[in-house]
Amino acid sequence: MSNELTYRITTTRFDENYSPSENSRTTTNFANLARGEHRQQNLRRTLSMITHRFNDLARRDNPTGDRYSVELEIVSAELQFTSEGADHRFPLIEVLDIQIVDRDTGARIPGIVGNNFSSYVRDFDFSVRLPAVNEGRSQFSVPGDFGDLHGKLFQHFLDSEAYRERFEMDPVICISVSTSRTYHRTGHHHPTLGVEYQQDDYSLTDEYFRKMGLRVRFFLPPGGVAPLAFYFRGDLLSDYTDLQLIGTVSVMETFQRIYRPEIYNATSPAAEIYRPTLEEQDYSPTPIIYDRVERSQLATKQGKYTEDHLVKPHRELLERWAARYPVLVG
Repeated sequence: MSNELTYRITTTRFDENYSPSENSRTTTNFANLARGEHRQQNLRRTLSMITHRFNDLARRDNPTGDRYSVELEIVSAELQFTSEGADHRFPLIEVLDIQIVDRDTGARIPGIVGNNFSSYVRDFDFSVRLPAVNEGRSQFSVPGDFGDLHGKLFQHFLDSEAYRERFEMDPVICISVSTSRTYHRTGHHHPTLGVEYQQDDYSLTDEYFRKMGLRVRFFLPPGGVAPLAFYFRGDLLSDYTDLQLIGTVSVMETFQRIYRPEIYNATSPAAEIYRPTLEEQDYSPTPIIYDRVERSQLATKQGKYTEDHLVKPHRELLERWAARYPVLVG
């Protein structure tokens, strides 16, 4: 069983010259920024925002606020079928890996892998399977096994030889808070991640990530205006250094300011009781062009691609493998 499914990892530098590869999931947020006539300007501005935010948070021994720079790589993982004569690869996930460069010493400091999370199977689950289950129903319903296969594939990848040979630490996924939940400020304050919030209930996304073996905590970083959701396994606050956590905050808060400016570029910071909304009018859009409508449309298209090229042709193999693969929930 251990060799039935294997993984192949490739990396692509994410800089102002980045162009999405043919195998890159086109709904990936960073791929969306890298298309069209403004692509290079988009990328240059995004990377500048990331570096500025990093230095803003990393003030220790950094009096001029320019000691560090941040470099990014896109990590692409392909699923490889190796049993029963099958010879097939499928693009499973894409995440970001961070390298922190200390300009004063020349040291290169590994950041946290994960950050942005992109998955074809998740597109299938949310944009194809879930709508099909609820078609014609008056009340929204989620199947009990929703996200099971995706969660097992993700955990199997993290425990694989391919991942462990390349990365020493578990990933941290950082995304926007849910607009369907209310968040309450707690009395806990972390020096790097900021003020912690707790939600009133788990969202569907939280449950989906839980099946990937990931727990969630919410923090409003210093100088930010809205909490970020951090998904992790292990201990978020002790497994990573302050600089590594700052790397994740600087990268993902920047992306969220671009993708969801109504929340992350709002004029007023989150209150003690906070309900994020994309209907907020008091915010400042960034000068970076991003097409949310196109991204939503592509998610459905790529979910169908997953159904046609992974789920249907390999259904029996995947079901047999999943039935034997143990899984831990977050």
